[in-house]
Amino acid sequence: MHDRIYMDNHASTPTDPRVVEAMLPYFTERFGNAASQHLYGWEAQEAVERAAHEVAALLGVDAKEIVFTSGATESNNLAVWGAMEAARARGRHFVTTAIEHPSVLEVAAQLQEQGCEVTYVPADRSGVVDSAAVTAALRADTVLCSVMWANNEIGTLQPVEAIAAACRERGVLFHTDAVQAAGKVPIAAAARELDLISISGHKMCGPKGIGALSVRRRRPKVHLAPRTFGGGQQRGLRAGTLPVPLIVGLGEACTLCARELDAEAARVGGLRDRLWSQLSVSLDGVRLNGDLKRRLPGNLNVSFAGVEAEALLLELKWIALSSGSACASAEHKPSHVLLAIGLSAEEAHSSMRFGLGRFTTAQEVERVADAVVQTVTRMRETSPLAGRVVRS
Repeated sequence: MHDRIYMDNHASTPTDPRVVEAMLPYFTERFGNAASQHLYGWEAQEAVERAAHEVAALLGVDAKEIVFTSGATESNNLAVWGAMEAARARGRHFVTTAIEHPSVLEVAAQLQEQGCEVTYVPADRSGVVDSAAVTAALRADTVLCSVMWANNEIGTLQPVEAIAAACRERGVLFHTDAVQAAGKVPIAAAARELDLISISGHKMCGPKGIGALSVRRRRPKVHLAPRTFGGGQQRGLRAGTLPVPLIVGLGEACTLCARELDAEAARVGGLRDRLWSQLSVSLDGVRLNGDLKRRLPGNLNVSFAGVEAEALLLELKWIALSSGSACASAEHKPSHVLLAIGLSAEEAHSSMRFGLGRFTTAQEVERVADAVVQTVTRMRETSPLAGRVVRS
Protein backbone atom coordinates (compact mmCIF):
# COMPACT_ATOMS: atom_id res chain seq x y z
CA MET A 1 0.00 0.00 0.00
CA HIS A 2 1.45 3.36 -1.04
CA ASP A 3 1.08 6.71 0.68
CA ARG A 4 -0.71 8.93 -1.78
CA ILE A 5 1.12 11.74 -3.58
CA TYR A 6 -0.45 14.84 -5.09
CA MET A 7 0.91 16.04 -8.44
CA ASP A 8 -2.09 17.74 -10.01
CA ASN A 9 -1.53 21.32 -8.91
CA HIS A 10 -2.85 22.75 -12.19
CA ALA A 11 -6.26 21.33 -11.39
CA SER A 12 -6.24 22.61 -7.82
CA THR A 13 -3.84 23.35 -5.01
CA PRO A 14 -4.12 22.57 -1.30
CA THR A 15 -5.09 25.63 0.71
CA ASP A 16 -2.07 26.93 2.61
CA PRO A 17 -2.62 26.63 6.39
CA ARG A 18 -1.66 30.29 6.72
CA VAL A 19 -4.52 31.16 4.39
CA VAL A 20 -6.95 29.07 6.42
CA GLU A 21 -5.82 30.81 9.60
CA ALA A 22 -6.46 34.24 8.07
CA MET A 23 -9.95 33.20 6.93
CA LEU A 24 -11.28 31.56 10.10
CA PRO A 25 -12.29 34.69 12.09
CA TYR A 26 -14.50 35.85 9.21
CA PHE A 27 -16.67 32.75 9.50
CA THR A 28 -17.45 33.33 13.17
CA GLU A 29 -16.29 36.44 15.03
CA ARG A 30 -16.26 38.88 12.09
CA PHE A 31 -19.19 37.50 10.14
CA GLY A 32 -20.80 40.75 8.99
CA ASN A 33 -22.15 41.54 5.52
CA ALA A 34 -19.74 43.96 3.85
CA ALA A 35 -22.73 45.98 2.59
CA SER A 36 -24.24 46.51 6.05
CA GLN A 37 -23.98 49.97 7.57
CA HIS A 38 -22.92 49.09 11.09
CA LEU A 39 -19.80 47.95 12.97
CA TYR A 40 -19.97 44.35 11.75
CA GLY A 41 -20.45 45.46 8.15
CA TRP A 42 -17.69 48.06 8.31
CA GLU A 43 -15.32 45.46 9.73
CA ALA A 44 -16.12 43.12 6.85
CA GLN A 45 -15.79 45.91 4.27
CA GLU A 46 -12.39 46.84 5.68
CA ALA A 47 -11.27 43.23 5.23
CA VAL A 48 -12.50 43.24 1.63
CA GLU A 49 -10.63 46.45 0.86
CA ARG A 50 -7.46 45.09 2.43
CA ALA A 51 -7.73 41.94 0.33
CA ALA A 52 -8.26 44.02 -2.82
CA HIS A 53 -4.97 45.78 -2.13
CA GLU A 54 -3.23 42.43 -1.62
CA VAL A 55 -4.56 41.05 -4.91
CA ALA A 56 -3.71 44.28 -6.71
CA ALA A 57 -0.14 44.22 -5.39
CA LEU A 58 0.47 40.78 -6.91
CA LEU A 59 -0.99 41.86 -10.26
CA GLY A 60 0.58 45.32 -10.35
CA VAL A 61 -2.75 47.16 -10.66
CA ASP A 62 -4.87 49.59 -8.63
CA ALA A 63 -6.94 48.06 -5.83
CA LYS A 64 -10.02 49.86 -7.17
CA GLU A 65 -9.70 47.80 -10.35
CA ILE A 66 -10.28 44.48 -8.55
CA VAL A 67 -13.68 42.80 -8.99
CA PHE A 68 -14.15 39.65 -6.92
CA THR A 69 -15.80 36.68 -8.65
CA SER A 70 -16.52 33.03 -7.92
CA GLY A 71 -13.38 31.95 -9.77
CA ALA A 72 -11.60 31.78 -13.09
CA THR A 73 -14.57 30.68 -15.18
CA GLU A 74 -16.70 33.61 -14.07
CA SER A 75 -13.80 36.04 -14.46
CA ASN A 76 -13.14 34.89 -18.01
CA ASN A 77 -16.84 34.94 -18.89
CA LEU A 78 -17.29 38.45 -17.50
CA ALA A 79 -14.19 39.72 -19.27
CA VAL A 80 -14.89 38.26 -22.71
CA TRP A 81 -18.68 38.37 -22.89
CA GLY A 82 -18.85 41.61 -20.92
CA ALA A 83 -16.38 43.47 -23.14
CA MET A 84 -17.94 42.25 -26.38
CA GLU A 85 -21.47 43.04 -25.24
CA ALA A 86 -20.53 46.52 -24.00
CA ALA A 87 -18.96 47.36 -27.39
CA ARG A 88 -21.69 45.81 -29.54
CA ALA A 89 -22.24 49.03 -31.49
CA ARG A 90 -18.53 49.51 -32.23
CA GLY A 91 -17.50 46.06 -33.48
CA ARG A 92 -18.20 42.33 -33.34
CA HIS A 93 -14.77 40.78 -33.90
CA PHE A 94 -12.95 38.79 -31.18
CA VAL A 95 -9.41 37.40 -31.39
CA THR A 96 -8.18 34.52 -29.25
CA THR A 97 -6.01 31.41 -29.60
CA ALA A 98 -6.64 27.75 -30.30
CA ILE A 99 -5.16 26.68 -26.95
CA GLU A 100 -7.26 28.75 -24.53
CA HIS A 101 -9.12 27.33 -21.55
CA PRO A 102 -12.71 26.16 -22.23
CA SER A 103 -14.03 29.09 -20.18
CA VAL A 104 -12.80 31.35 -22.99
CA LEU A 105 -13.38 29.04 -25.97
CA GLU A 106 -16.97 28.24 -24.96
CA VAL A 107 -17.76 31.94 -24.63
CA ALA A 108 -16.23 32.45 -28.08
CA ALA A 109 -18.56 29.78 -29.46
CA GLN A 110 -21.54 31.54 -27.86
CA LEU A 111 -20.45 34.85 -29.35
CA GLN A 112 -20.32 33.27 -32.80
CA GLU A 113 -23.88 32.04 -32.36
CA GLN A 114 -24.85 35.65 -31.60
CA GLY A 115 -23.31 36.91 -34.83
CA CYS A 116 -19.80 37.79 -33.72
CA GLU A 117 -16.77 36.80 -35.76
CA VAL A 118 -13.97 34.99 -33.93
CA THR A 119 -10.39 34.49 -35.14
CA TYR A 120 -8.46 31.63 -33.51
CA VAL A 121 -4.69 32.14 -33.77
CA PRO A 122 -2.74 28.84 -33.75
CA ALA A 123 0.22 27.92 -31.55
CA ASP A 124 3.45 26.46 -32.88
CA ARG A 125 4.81 22.97 -32.11
CA SER A 126 6.31 24.23 -28.87
CA GLY A 127 2.95 25.53 -27.70
CA VAL A 128 3.80 29.23 -28.06
CA VAL A 129 1.63 31.71 -29.92
CA ASP A 130 3.43 34.09 -32.31
CA SER A 131 2.75 37.69 -31.26
CA ALA A 132 3.08 38.80 -34.90
CA ALA A 133 0.32 36.36 -35.89
CA VAL A 134 -1.97 37.76 -33.20
CA THR A 135 -1.19 41.30 -34.33
CA ALA A 136 -1.95 40.38 -37.94
CA ALA A 137 -5.38 39.08 -36.88
CA LEU A 138 -6.44 42.42 -35.40
CA ARG A 139 -8.86 44.47 -37.53
CA ALA A 140 -10.60 47.81 -37.42
CA ASP A 141 -13.70 46.14 -35.92
CA THR A 142 -11.80 44.03 -33.37
CA VAL A 143 -13.10 44.76 -29.88
CA LEU A 144 -11.13 42.34 -27.74
CA CYS A 145 -8.14 40.00 -27.85
CA SER A 146 -7.76 37.27 -25.20
CA VAL A 147 -4.54 35.28 -24.80
CA MET A 148 -3.81 33.19 -21.72
CA TRP A 149 -0.57 33.95 -19.89
CA ALA A 150 0.31 30.32 -19.23
CA ASN A 151 -1.35 27.24 -20.65
CA ASN A 152 -3.05 25.00 -18.11
CA GLU A 153 -2.06 21.76 -19.85
CA ILE A 154 1.44 22.23 -21.25
CA GLY A 155 2.50 25.19 -19.13
CA THR A 156 3.88 27.29 -21.98
CA LEU A 157 4.22 31.02 -21.34
CA GLN A 158 2.89 33.34 -24.01
CA PRO A 159 4.35 36.72 -25.16
CA VAL A 160 1.60 38.58 -23.34
CA GLU A 161 3.38 41.91 -23.03
CA ALA A 162 4.13 42.14 -26.77
CA ILE A 163 0.58 41.18 -27.72
CA ALA A 164 -0.92 43.63 -25.23
CA ALA A 165 1.26 46.45 -26.59
CA ALA A 166 0.11 45.71 -30.15
CA CYS A 167 -3.51 45.74 -29.02
CA ARG A 168 -3.03 49.05 -27.22
CA GLU A 169 -1.57 50.65 -30.36
CA ARG A 170 -4.65 49.60 -32.33
CA GLY A 171 -7.25 50.51 -29.72
CA VAL A 172 -8.15 46.89 -29.04
CA LEU A 173 -8.88 45.72 -25.49
CA PHE A 174 -6.62 42.97 -24.21
CA HIS A 175 -7.55 40.26 -21.69
CA THR A 176 -5.34 37.58 -20.25
CA ASP A 177 -6.33 34.46 -18.36
CA ALA A 178 -3.53 34.60 -15.77
CA VAL A 179 -5.01 31.83 -13.65
CA GLN A 180 -2.02 29.47 -13.97
CA ALA A 181 0.62 32.22 -14.11
CA ALA A 182 -0.35 34.43 -11.17
CA GLY A 183 1.78 33.68 -8.14
CA LYS A 184 4.11 31.39 -10.09
CA VAL A 185 5.83 33.80 -12.49
CA PRO A 186 6.21 37.60 -12.22
CA ILE A 187 3.39 39.41 -14.00
CA ALA A 188 3.18 42.84 -12.32
CA ALA A 189 5.73 44.51 -14.61
CA ALA A 190 3.52 43.95 -17.66
CA ALA A 191 0.33 45.23 -16.03
CA ARG A 192 0.54 48.69 -17.59
CA GLU A 193 -0.40 47.20 -20.96
CA LEU A 194 -3.19 44.92 -19.72
CA ASP A 195 -6.87 45.85 -19.64
CA LEU A 196 -8.39 42.73 -18.06
CA ILE A 197 -6.69 40.04 -15.93
CA SER A 198 -8.37 36.89 -14.56
CA ILE A 199 -7.11 34.91 -11.54
CA SER A 200 -8.46 32.15 -9.29
CA GLY A 201 -7.79 31.43 -5.61
CA HIS A 202 -7.54 27.65 -5.70
CA LYS A 203 -4.73 27.68 -8.26
CA MET A 204 -2.44 29.57 -5.85
CA CYS A 205 -2.96 27.76 -2.55
CA GLY A 206 -6.05 29.81 -1.73
CA PRO A 207 -9.65 28.66 -1.27
CA LYS A 208 -12.00 27.39 -3.95
CA GLY A 209 -14.99 29.49 -4.95
CA ILE A 210 -13.18 32.82 -5.19
CA GLY A 211 -11.37 34.63 -7.99
CA ALA A 212 -10.87 38.12 -9.29
CA LEU A 213 -10.96 40.13 -12.47
CA SER A 214 -8.85 43.24 -12.78
CA VAL A 215 -10.70 45.83 -14.88
CA ARG A 216 -8.70 48.88 -16.01
CA ARG A 217 -10.21 52.17 -14.80
CA ARG A 218 -8.13 54.68 -16.77
CA ARG A 219 -6.35 55.13 -20.11
CA PRO A 220 -8.65 53.61 -21.24
CA LYS A 221 -11.52 52.96 -18.87
CA VAL A 222 -12.81 49.48 -19.70
CA HIS A 223 -16.57 49.12 -19.93
CA LEU A 224 -18.13 45.71 -19.27
CA ALA A 225 -21.73 44.59 -19.50
CA PRO A 226 -22.51 42.77 -16.22
CA ARG A 227 -23.74 39.17 -16.22
CA THR A 228 -25.32 39.19 -12.76
CA PHE A 229 -27.77 41.73 -11.38
CA GLY A 230 -29.04 42.49 -7.91
CA GLY A 231 -27.83 44.79 -5.16
CA GLY A 232 -25.33 46.75 -7.24
CA GLN A 233 -22.26 45.51 -5.39
CA GLN A 234 -18.80 46.05 -6.89
CA ARG A 235 -19.81 49.08 -8.92
CA GLY A 236 -22.58 47.07 -10.56
CA LEU A 237 -20.14 44.80 -12.40
CA ARG A 238 -20.85 41.76 -10.26
CA ALA A 239 -23.86 41.84 -7.94
CA GLY A 240 -24.18 39.56 -4.93
CA THR A 241 -23.20 39.41 -1.26
CA LEU A 242 -19.44 39.35 -0.98
CA PRO A 243 -18.01 36.09 0.47
CA VAL A 244 -15.74 37.86 2.95
CA PRO A 245 -13.89 34.77 4.30
CA LEU A 246 -13.02 33.64 0.77
CA ILE A 247 -11.95 37.14 -0.24
CA VAL A 248 -9.70 37.35 2.82
CA GLY A 249 -8.24 33.97 1.83
CA LEU A 250 -7.54 35.13 -1.72
CA GLY A 251 -5.81 38.24 -0.42
CA GLU A 252 -3.62 36.24 1.93
CA ALA A 253 -2.80 33.74 -0.83
CA CYS A 254 -1.68 36.59 -3.09
CA THR A 255 0.48 38.07 -0.35
CA LEU A 256 2.21 34.74 0.26
CA CYS A 257 2.76 34.20 -3.46
CA ALA A 258 4.27 37.67 -3.91
CA ARG A 259 6.58 37.18 -0.93
CA GLU A 260 7.79 33.69 -1.86
CA LEU A 261 7.56 33.73 -5.66
CA ASP A 262 11.24 33.82 -6.63
CA ALA A 263 12.42 31.20 -4.16
CA GLU A 264 9.48 28.92 -4.80
CA ALA A 265 9.80 29.17 -8.59
CA ALA A 266 13.46 28.15 -8.34
CA ARG A 267 12.70 25.25 -5.99
CA VAL A 268 9.74 23.88 -7.94
CA GLY A 269 11.48 24.40 -11.27
CA GLY A 270 14.44 22.40 -10.01
CA LEU A 271 12.19 19.54 -8.95
CA ARG A 272 10.43 19.64 -12.33
CA ASP A 273 13.76 19.44 -14.16
CA ARG A 274 14.83 16.51 -11.98
CA LEU A 275 11.62 14.65 -12.79
CA TRP A 276 12.03 15.24 -16.52
CA SER A 277 15.67 14.14 -16.41
CA GLN A 278 14.82 10.87 -14.71
CA LEU A 279 11.95 10.08 -17.08
CA SER A 280 13.83 10.99 -20.27
CA VAL A 281 17.00 9.11 -19.29
CA SER A 282 15.24 5.98 -18.04
CA LEU A 283 12.64 5.52 -20.78
CA ASP A 284 12.64 5.39 -24.56
CA GLY A 285 9.77 6.91 -26.53
CA VAL A 286 9.25 9.86 -24.19
CA ARG A 287 8.25 13.22 -25.64
CA LEU A 288 8.11 16.58 -23.86
CA ASN A 289 5.03 18.54 -24.90
CA GLY A 290 5.66 22.27 -24.94
CA ASP A 291 8.78 24.39 -24.58
CA LEU A 292 10.91 23.50 -21.55
CA LYS A 293 12.31 27.03 -21.11
CA ARG A 294 9.18 29.13 -21.76
CA ARG A 295 7.21 27.17 -19.21
CA LEU A 296 5.66 27.33 -15.74
CA PRO A 297 8.12 26.08 -13.11
CA GLY A 298 5.84 23.28 -11.93
CA ASN A 299 4.55 21.97 -15.25
CA LEU A 300 5.66 18.86 -17.09
CA ASN A 301 3.54 17.36 -19.87
CA VAL A 302 4.92 14.13 -21.30
CA SER A 303 3.82 11.59 -23.93
CA PHE A 304 4.75 7.94 -23.34
CA ALA A 305 4.69 6.12 -26.67
CA GLY A 306 2.84 2.81 -26.60
CA VAL A 307 0.97 3.58 -23.37
CA GLU A 308 -2.57 4.86 -22.87
CA ALA A 309 -2.51 7.66 -20.31
CA GLU A 310 -5.87 6.62 -18.81
CA ALA A 311 -4.56 3.10 -18.24
CA LEU A 312 -1.38 4.50 -16.71
CA LEU A 313 -3.46 6.63 -14.36
CA LEU A 314 -5.33 3.55 -13.17
CA GLU A 315 -2.06 1.73 -12.50
CA LEU A 316 -0.77 4.72 -10.54
CA LYS A 317 -3.99 5.52 -8.69
CA TRP A 318 -2.05 6.45 -5.53
CA ILE A 319 -0.50 9.36 -7.43
CA ALA A 320 -2.77 12.29 -8.35
CA LEU A 321 -1.92 13.03 -11.98
CA SER A 322 -3.89 14.17 -15.00
CA SER A 323 -4.19 13.25 -18.65
CA GLY A 324 -5.44 16.74 -19.53
CA SER A 325 -7.44 19.69 -18.26
CA ALA A 326 -9.54 18.94 -15.18
CA CYS A 327 -12.41 20.85 -16.77
CA ALA A 328 -12.54 18.41 -19.70
CA SER A 329 -11.58 15.19 -17.92
CA ALA A 330 -15.07 13.68 -18.12
CA GLU A 331 -15.22 13.88 -21.92
CA HIS A 332 -12.42 11.36 -22.68
CA LYS A 333 -11.56 13.24 -25.85
CA PRO A 334 -7.99 14.01 -26.88
CA SER A 335 -6.76 17.33 -25.53
CA HIS A 336 -7.58 20.22 -27.86
CA VAL A 337 -4.31 21.83 -26.75
CA LEU A 338 -2.16 18.84 -27.72
CA LEU A 339 -3.97 18.47 -31.03
CA ALA A 340 -3.47 22.19 -31.69
CA ILE A 341 0.31 21.89 -31.34
CA GLY A 342 0.48 19.01 -33.79
CA LEU A 343 0.17 15.81 -31.80
CA SER A 344 -1.87 12.96 -33.24
CA ALA A 345 -4.89 11.70 -31.33
CA GLU A 346 -2.86 8.64 -30.34
CA GLU A 347 -0.01 10.79 -29.01
CA ALA A 348 -2.46 13.01 -27.14
CA HIS A 349 -4.06 9.97 -25.51
CA SER A 350 -0.61 8.85 -24.32
CA SER A 351 0.16 12.17 -22.61
CA MET A 352 0.37 12.83 -18.89
CA ARG A 353 0.46 16.14 -17.02
CA PHE A 354 2.60 16.41 -13.89
CA GLY A 355 1.75 19.44 -11.77
CA LEU A 356 4.28 20.23 -9.03
CA GLY A 357 3.50 22.82 -6.39
CA ARG A 358 4.29 24.48 -3.08
CA PHE A 359 4.02 21.31 -1.04
CA THR A 360 5.77 18.93 -3.47
CA THR A 361 8.96 17.43 -2.01
CA ALA A 362 12.12 16.02 -3.54
CA GLN A 363 11.30 12.63 -2.03
CA GLU A 364 7.92 12.64 -3.77
CA VAL A 365 9.54 13.45 -7.11
CA GLU A 366 11.90 10.50 -6.71
CA ARG A 367 9.06 8.13 -5.82
CA VAL A 368 6.89 9.31 -8.70
CA ALA A 369 9.71 9.06 -11.23
CA ASP A 370 10.55 5.52 -10.12
CA ALA A 371 6.90 4.45 -10.17
CA VAL A 372 6.24 5.90 -13.62
CA VAL A 373 9.38 4.33 -15.13
CA GLN A 374 8.59 0.90 -13.69
CA THR A 375 4.91 1.02 -14.65
CA VAL A 376 5.46 2.30 -18.20
CA THR A 377 8.12 -0.38 -18.74
CA ARG A 378 5.80 -3.12 -17.50
CA MET A 379 2.81 -1.86 -19.52
CA ARG A 380 4.87 -1.72 -22.69
CA GLU A 381 5.88 -5.36 -22.31
CA THR A 382 2.24 -6.37 -22.84
CA SER A 383 1.18 -3.55 -25.18
CA PRO A 384 0.50 -4.26 -28.87
CA LEU A 385 2.08 -0.87 -29.57
CA ALA A 386 5.33 -1.72 -27.75
CA GLY A 387 7.22 -2.47 -30.97
CA ARG A 388 6.58 1.05 -32.22
CA VAL A 389 8.43 2.70 -29.34
CA VAL A 390 11.55 4.46 -30.51
CA ARG A 391 14.20 6.51 -28.75
CA SER A 392 13.11 10.20 -28.47
